[in-house]
Amino acid sequence: MNMKTNVAPRGKLSKQFKLAELFCGPGGLALGCDGAKAENEKYLFTIKPIWANDIDQDTCDTYANNIHSGNKSAVSCAPVQSINFDTIPAFDALAFGFPCNDFSSVGEKLGFDGKFGPLYTYGVRAIKAKNPKWFIAENVSGLQSANEGNAFQQILKDLAEAGKGYNLTVHKYKFEDYGVPQARHRIVIVGIRKDLGLFFKVPAATTKNSPITCKEAIESPPIKSDATNNEVSTPSETVIERLKHIPPGKNAWYEGIPEHLRLNVKGAKMSMIYKRLDPNKPAYTLTGSGGGGTHVYHWKLNRALTNRERARLQTFPDWYDFVGSKESVRKQIGMAVPPTGAKHIARAILKTFAGVNYKSTKPNIDSVTGRLVKSEI
Repeated sequence: MNMKTNVAPRGKLSKQFKLAELFCGPGGLALGCDGAKAENEKYLFTIKPIWANDIDQDTCDTYANNIHSGNKSAVSCAPVQSINFDTIPAFDALAFGFPCNDFSSVGEKLGFDGKFGPLYTYGVRAIKAKNPKWFIAENVSGLQSANEGNAFQQILKDLAEAGKGYNLTVHKYKFEDYGVPQARHRIVIVGIRKDLGLFFKVPAATTKNSPITCKEAIESPPIKSDATNNEVSTPSETVIERLKHIPPGKNAWYEGIPEHLRLNVKGAKMSMIYKRLDPNKPAYTLTGSGGGGTHVYHWKLNRALTNRERARLQTFPDWYDFVGSKESVRKQIGMAVPPTGAKHIARAILKTFAGVNYKSTKPNIDSVTGRLVKSEI
């Protein structure tokens, strides 16, 4: 296990936030938080993951092995509905990337009417039970439009009024602007307890004008031959022939594909089907679901990416070992929060508590209405 321990420099005291996490996934958010730190003249501020919950056993094992050195008791692998928040370990920070299935732009967009839409309320319950000093909530950008925008507005109201009340900062992050080699756009809500008198500012982008390309991420440095989760899948001969006719950045609907290799699909033509990466750009968004043709395809080689290559596009380090079958691991990686993106946000939270100034930008979503305040985002 290669996570670093943040130890206060000599002469400084430690202020450590104990982090609990719901819908934890494989640990991208926790890894980013654990790697963040800030300091002022007196204190070193850090974050320590102490407890997490998810429903998928492989995901829980991945989290426990990498975040908690194999301590499976630190991860409650059970439906969130079964959690008694009064009895879980005390925490003063909470993270929850509540399931996005019913808010995603891909799918039926059921919002509150779906199976997963109401699950954010368990984050609200956790806040009411423990009144953490701060929280991070993450979801897909489609959250804004669910139930004609009413769902998002209700979620913001519930979070702001939970427990002792929270000052919210809501922003739609383009993670490719924060060192992630992938066009991944997510809404992140940061709440700081009102009685603390602090207000979070959105950290300024770091790679907006010079994004990291997918080629750089996958090839530099080369993946070692003994790396885990790096099994290569061999596609069928038909798929290989089809890929030979698809240039970088193009997909299965490219006009240069011979007639006999074209897909016989009626209706919507999903842009990610057999889509090759463009080596000179960040990857397109990785997903955790989908069948053949949606596995993200190499810009040059006639195959889908390995899970280790996908993990690099999500900024997981090569030592991070995912548990489960290839399909299980692919799903975990696709559903994760990129640790590098999470680290930028967590570091800004710590600097807020440390009273340290940092470069920031105005939030692009109104924290009450949930509406965009910048038309170009």
